[in-house]
Amino acid sequence: MEIKNPLYFNQGIHVIASIFTVEKGIVKVLLVRRCNEPFKDKWALPGGALYNNEDLDDGLKRELKEKTGITNIDLELCNVFGKVNRSNIMRMVGISYLGVIDNERVSILNKTQKTSDADWFAIDNIPDLAYDHNEIIKDSLEKLKESIVNSNILRTLFPNGFTIPEIQKTYEAILNKNFDRRNFRRKLLSLGLIYDTNKEINFEGKKPAKLYKFKEEISNKNVL
Repeated sequence: MEIKNPLYFNQGIHVIASIFTVEKGIVKVLLVRRCNEPFKDKWALPGGALYNNEDLDDGLKRELKEKTGITNIDLELCNVFGKVNRSNIMRMVGISYLGVIDNERVSILNKTQKTSDADWFAIDNIPDLAYDHNEIIKDSLEKLKESIVNSNILRTLFPNGFTIPEIQKTYEAILNKNFDRRNFRRKLLSLGLIYDTNKEINFEGKKPAKLYKFKEEISNKNVL
């Protein structure tokens, strides 16, 4: 390694988060609107450049706090994006993270020094984003698919419980797969994933439906 080699100069690191939520069975991702160049007025995933004195996780937490107000969320390292031309200012390697959050329990900043707006976008209605963030969301969704099949990640999204139609709609949206209603409920129960809370709530204005919750300890999580 030759430190003085000019090919090492002018390189940086972006830390970027794809934060997903579910609202009435619709899967959404958090975007912010940039108010600075490059890509001024474009929507983008929250994140930014890493400082030289920061670890990756610390840099992303700082960026999320500054641009969204989010301070308490579990984030999972997702992928690396290293195309030479992904930024038109200098060489910037992108490190992506995945997180999920209950949007009813978090307050998002709508305007900051570097953003003019923030909002949740349905994953099937995402605009043309800054940098390569459309590609990053697509990749993060693939990671999310793996996570909801083999982990407890959805429990974070439904801390207060869910109806079967609501959770089925969530699985179908993320996995891009349709499930038979009766078989889906039977599968969740047979795998020991959920339990009946003996309560009822309304979903999408329909008649009251049973409220379920995910179990704390789940040994077999694969719903496919």
